[in-house]
This record gives sequence, C-alpha cells and structure tokens, in this order.
Amino acid sequence: MSESTHLTPQPAKASVLRILLKAFLLFVAFNVVFALLSPMPLINSLTIYNGLVPGRTRLPFGEDASAYNLSLNSLEAMFTSHEVTQPKHDDEYRVFVIGDSSVWGILLKPDETLASELKIVLDDGRTLQAYNLGHPVLSLTKDLLILDYAMRYEPDMIIWLTTLRSFPRDKQFSAALVQNNAPHVRRLFQDLELDYDLADPQLNDPTFFDRTIIGQRRPLADWLRLQLYGVMWASTGIDQTYPDEIDLRTGDFDTNIAWDEITEPRQLTDADLAFDVLEAGHRVAGEIPILIINEPIFISKGENSDLRYNLWYPRWAYDSYRQLYQAAAENLNWHFLDLWNSIDSDEFTDSPVHLTPRGTQLLAEQLRDTILTMAHEGIN
Repeated sequence: MSESTHLTPQPAKASVLRILLKAFLLFVAFNVVFALLSPMPLINSLTIYNGLVPGRTRLPFGEDASAYNLSLNSLEAMFTSHEVTQPKHDDEYRVFVIGDSSVWGILLKPDETLASELKIVLDDGRTLQAYNLGHPVLSLTKDLLILDYAMRYEPDMIIWLTTLRSFPRDKQFSAALVQNNAPHVRRLFQDLELDYDLADPQLNDPTFFDRTIIGQRRPLADWLRLQLYGVMWASTGIDQTYPDEIDLRTGDFDTNIAWDEITEPRQLTDADLAFDVLEAGHRVAGEIPILIINEPIFISKGENSDLRYNLWYPRWAYDSYRQLYQAAAENLNWHFLDLWNSIDSDEFTDSPVHLTPRGTQLLAEQLRDTILTMAHEGIN
C-alpha cells in the first residue's frame, strides 16, 4: 500500500476551508447589512395581534411565561400588540389612560382596571372608549415617551395618573424603557427644550455592534415570544399571575422620615421634581385635553403614621409635593384633580397605590363628572 493512501487529499481540505470562510463572510455581511438597514422597527411592527388574535388590553409587561406576557423595550412591538392600534370608530370618543402600575392594573383582571371601568356615553351619542396605556414603572419621562408615541392613534382625551415617586428629577432616566429608547428620548427632550443632561450615561446609545443581528438577538427573541404568547393569551385571557395570598402594604413604620436621599424635612422645590416633564406632556398633546390626577394613596393609621402616610411617603415630603402640584396646576391652567385621600385604606392591596377592584370602581366614579364636563365643553 502506498504512503499517499493514508493522507487526506489536499483539495478536500481546501474546499472545506473555502466553505467555512464563505459562511463566515456571509454571516458578517448579513450582520453588517442588518446594522446598516436597522430593520428592528419594521420587524417589531409585524404582529399577529389585531388580526389572527385580538389586540391586548394592556401593554406587555412581566417575565412570567405562565402569564403569557413579557416586558419589552420596543415601543413598536408594545403598541402593535395593543388594541389601541385598531381604526377609530365614528361613534367613538377615544380616551388614553396613562400612568404607572396602578393604571396597568397589578393584581387586577383586564376588565377590572380603571380604563375598563370608564363606561360613559356622551350626550352626542358617542361612546367613551378608554384604552389602558399604563406601564408598571414609576417615571414621568416613561409616561411622556408612551404619550408621544400614542398620539398617532387619535385620542380625544388623555387621563394621566401620577404619584410622587414618578417625579424626582434625578430619576427620570432610570426606567429601562427610557434607557433603551435613548434616541427617541433625546429627540423628544430637545424638541420640547427640557433642561436635562442628555449625555447621561443611563441613556443607552446603541453601537454599530448593538444594531447587528447578534446585538439584536434579545429584541428579536422578545418579538418572537410576544407573537407566540399571543395565541395562548387569546385563549386564556391571562396576562399576569394572581397569587393565592397577597402580602398587603404595611401600615406600621419606624421613625425614618427620609425620602429620595433627602434625610431631613425641608420644602421641596421645582429643582427636585419634574413638573416640567408634565408640562411638556401638554405640549405633546397639543389641542387634545389632558386630565391630570394625583392618584389616591394608602394612608396608614398604624405605628408612626404621624410621620409617614405609607411606606413610600413621609408626610413632610408628600405634603410639600402636593403644595407644589396645586400651584403648578393653577399657574399653568391644567385640568387637575388631587384625589390623594379619596379612597379608603381598606381598598389598597400590595402597594401604596394599587387598588382593589372596588377601589378602582370608586375612583372611576369620582372621575365621571369631570370627564363628562371636559368632553361636553368641546375643548378637544
């Protein structure tokens, strides 16, 4: 037997190497083209919702696969999965309800949220259709971002629920949805002339690599999961988990009265709180009326409740905030309701702002007359 029969032919080796090199170069090319084209907004706008399955009644949020839901950073994917993207009916008075987890409806079923409880027929025969655009993060800038995107869906009125924890100026870029939409946030803040540090490292500017297929593998997987979850969500109506037992908000506190790294009581100022972001929301809305609400909070009667209303708010900070809020609303002629103490403490669940179904019904009843007045005045 000759020596050559024990060797792999050189041409075969070269062929394998050429194939591997071509595959690698194609992979690199696909990634480069993907990054240059930046097709993620287009991909995220492709959806089975409002077509093969109904649109969701809440924006996607959560990380529990058994609830057929997940948190996203893509506004396109979030909104295309939502029922608000459906065409507006001729007899529809369209209202967007924005805010934090209390609006989204933690521990509430979809038909128990505030938006679902706002069932009103106007004198002109139109039916008020409220859309739940709440998102369970406390940030006015997050709300502003959602409002700016939502304006393309033709609202007739906006109801914006807020609480003190959404206001600290130094926390406006802390929400993941804000951080991962940095270009949108920068454009918005520049257009609205908001005086914030737009070079803040919390705002994640995507690099070229971040825009490649490799860099976008998580958003691509999230988009796909959202579509797959849509089938099971449509079959079950489940979009969050409901524990058998709830850890209720605490009503007893120690003597600590610090708030947002401020350790001693003092008068809060506009330098502490982002009222300018709230004012910017009115400019985004233009002629569309906004009803601003200081939402109800749990008020404790337990130990050291003379120092704190609840786990979130020492009395000195919350009282100062309310004074500033009232002054801003009067100076800027906002439609404003301060409903901070309007719901009995028994109607709160696991946080100082999460309401029971009954508490949510009571809140909706308190808003009814103001909504009707604003709608009938034709200020929209």
